[in-house]
Amino acid sequence: MSELTAVFLGLVQGLSEFLPISSSGHLVMAQTVLGVGEEGLLFEIAVHMATLASVVLFYWRKILDLAMGLIRGQRDAVEYVAKLVVATLPAVAAVLLVGDFLDAQFDSPRVAGVCLLVTGVLLWTTRRTAPTATLEAPGFGAAFAIGCAQAVAILPGISRSGSTVATAMALGIKPVVAAEFSFLMSVIAITGAAVRSLPELSTVSPDRMTPLLLGGAVAMLSGVLAIWFFVRLLRNQAFHHFAYYTWSAGLLFLAWLHFA
Repeated sequence: MSELTAVFLGLVQGLSEFLPISSSGHLVMAQTVLGVGEEGLLFEIAVHMATLASVVLFYWRKILDLAMGLIRGQRDAVEYVAKLVVATLPAVAAVLLVGDFLDAQFDSPRVAGVCLLVTGVLLWTTRRTAPTATLEAPGFGAAFAIGCAQAVAILPGISRSGSTVATAMALGIKPVVAAEFSFLMSVIAITGAAVRSLPELSTVSPDRMTPLLLGGAVAMLSGVLAIWFFVRLLRNQAFHHFAYYTWSAGLLFLAWLHFA
């Protein structure tokens, strides 16, 4: 993988991880068009770890408050972290029970194109749910439902941020609160995926590390920008506009696969 390709894919990952357009779907599409093979898997692992750093940088104060609250035994902090854990359980179960099936979907570019169309439908529903979403925090039941949306979003083309925030708003949770919960959920999910993938990264030779590090740096910086933009969109109730993009991207990619 060239350094220029690494920068491009890092930018794709950083922006699409947090905007509701599916980072996995965009990486599958970009790697398919660019002809990136085995190195693409290693690169995807590296940039996912970089986007974890984006969340920590953007929400560092909230994460610090939760950590201090846990140490002091504060009820609100303990309950919030417990809800994050509950929300993570469906994805863990999905990986353990059907992990091989989910991994196999990344070998079929057509799946990413179709799932982008599904993401567009999910985003479009927020036109009606966003104005009436007023709850300041999810309950444990809502946290589990949001976690189920995250589990489905393991599929390439289903946006993790889009599906979880859309689900949260459908359950009445305020858009900005839903985004914060979704992104803090991702800390656990991405950390788990990174730990699961460490054996693959340990096999990377030193001469192949430069593109991974370069792409990771670009993904981290663009990820912070994407989170800021994402939250701003939610405040302006313009979230559903991304449906037009995911529908267009999915249809164009499916057309490219058909005629290429």
